[in-house]
Amino acid sequence: MRDIHYSPEALSQDLLSENIDNIREGRSSEDLLFQVLLDWGVDLSLPISRQELDGKTIFFVDGAEKHMALAACFDLDIDEGFVKQLAEYEPLRVVFRDAGFASDSVKINVEQIFAQKSPNTDVKVI
Repeated sequence: MRDIHYSPEALSQDLLSENIDNIREGRSSEDLLFQVLLDWGVDLSLPISRQELDGKTIFFVDGAEKHMALAACFDLDIDEGFVKQLAEYEPLRVVFRDAGFASDSVKINVEQIFAQKSPNTDVKVI
């Protein structure tokens, strides 16, 4: 993640546009995945598979069928159709990139989609 600590006197309106994406430049999807695994305390020795779904890359941790430990997608332009497809897998946890959603409404609706299709999934946006 980017270092975004500013003192109050250093803040200005132009900083908003510079901080749209909170991911440090040069970080790969794998970098983000392992940070999430560490943050959530997921065992790093669990099997990880990389798959494509609707043109997006998804990392499945501990299985690629229903109820895996984690499903992670850090791609851009995530839409509701994709979220609904991913929810069908009923992962225990799912994580997306904050700036990855196609619109604010998709970002807002992610939790509701999972609440309906996979109510036991813990949803996180980084």
